[in-house]
Amino acid sequence: MSRPIWKGAISFGLVHIPVELHAASAPAAIDLDLLDKRDFAPVGYRRYNKVTGKTVTQQDIVKGYAYKKDEYVVLTDADLRKANPESTQTIDILSFIDARDIPVIFFDQPYYLVPTKGGEKVYALLRKTLERSGKLALGQVVIRTKQHLAALMPFKQVIVLNLLRYQEEIRELPEIPEAKPGKQSQVSAKEVEMALSLVKDMTEKWQPEQYQDTFRQDILSLVKKKVKAKQTHVLTAPDTDLDETATKKSSNVVDLMQLLKASIGSKPTRTTTTKASKSSTTKPARRRSA
Repeated sequence: MSRPIWKGAISFGLVHIPVELHAASAPAAIDLDLLDKRDFAPVGYRRYNKVTGKTVTQQDIVKGYAYKKDEYVVLTDADLRKANPESTQTIDILSFIDARDIPVIFFDQPYYLVPTKGGEKVYALLRKTLERSGKLALGQVVIRTKQHLAALMPFKQVIVLNLLRYQEEIRELPEIPEAKPGKQSQVSAKEVEMALSLVKDMTEKWQPEQYQDTFRQDILSLVKKKVKAKQTHVLTAPDTDLDETATKKSSNVVDLMQLLKASIGSKPTRTTTTKASKSSTTKPARRRSA
């Protein structure tokens, strides 16, 4: 099982539920190292003293807050906990809110909340209460050096804590150009009905296992192809034709009704898990040079 990144308790009125916080997601991005194109040696990062220029080891690094230019107050993890012990050790439930009332743009990062010894019964009570009420618990929690707004939501047999963004962290809506006057730029009732028919035609049950990161698989296949062809140090030039083609496609004026009619009954093909695709995701051994 994963290691907890935070230990504390849920404060629910006068009730305290001891819990641990575990990561609920694991990004599967392509791991690309930075290389010097002159000799293809890895480019590294180092921590150094900006005054002396000497390398600083991890054990010699402390955190500090700059209260004025080049003047710092050193703050250890113990100092951060002492500043407000209750905030750093509890998830304070502030209120209960309908899940539909929070716009999707506020949701940030999910975590699993797991009960620790002695808190199983009250934990189960809170989970069932959230499940039966159809509401989420809104609270605050301090993780490392930041206080987060958080939503506690039931998910299968656990409670998921989803970090939320504060209002001040949400940027203003970008300006959207207004539709030009005329029939061609206005959405008709027939087009809306046709679009709804397409949605109905493409509606299916949520089955997350059938969706895959096909782009990642294609990149790994390209890596294997380059290794096999001994082209590991070939620098491919940018393909301007692809950009021009994409620009032309996006600027074409099309018959929207015709596209909607043609789309109905022709669902996009989906990549399925096969032995071939599984084998293509095998990551080749990393080398300093080929």
